[in-house]
Amino acid sequence: MSQSDAAQALIKANEEWTQRVIDKIPDFFERSAATDQEPKVLWIGCADSRVPASVVTASMPGDIFAHTNIANQFPVSDDNAHAVLNFAVNAVGVEHVVLVGHSICGGAQAAIEAASHPDVPQPDDPLTRWLTPLTELVRTLDLSGLSFSEATEKVVEANIVMQVDNICKSDPIVAAWADPCAKKVIVHGWLYDLATGRIKELFSRHPPSYS
Repeated sequence: MSQSDAAQALIKANEEWTQRVIDKIPDFFERSAATDQEPKVLWIGCADSRVPASVVTASMPGDIFAHTNIANQFPVSDDNAHAVLNFAVNAVGVEHVVLVGHSICGGAQAAIEAASHPDVPQPDDPLTRWLTPLTELVRTLDLSGLSFSEATEKVVEANIVMQVDNICKSDPIVAAWADPCAKKVIVHGWLYDLATGRIKELFSRHPPSYS
């Protein structure tokens, strides 16, 4: 498939998908355009093309509010991620925030490689800077005796924990959990397995007064 054919194939696929939706729900797009979005879930995941939120959850447009980046990060200083979370919680009104990592994560593998060579200067480029917190996390983990695949799995899960911690410490979640009148948002740590297509919930964090 040529470079132009790959792009045109997406447009053709969109036309076919649109028609299938209309055949099943004739006024779906009209209603979607005429009403505000009300998704119950914010998905924060990896930009990896093999983990498309709507596809792997069999969701329709309007079901998921999504934010993706390299290695499903939620950095404490990233305005982009925090703006998404703030809008999702305070404007859209989501009830769940899911932080979704995945197996065989290239970002985790790159961080392992960088952490294994602490004396080698790293390139000063956007990707290296973006992965710096993950690389620093790797240096705190005991990966001795593990194969590379086992080490990757351990880093992926530790990264999910770290990012969920960051989310729970963020202003929108802290404020929502402190306000007795606010919607009680639950934060989840999920792992998507590329080899099976299955999502596993590793843990969830609830408001202090949640019952």
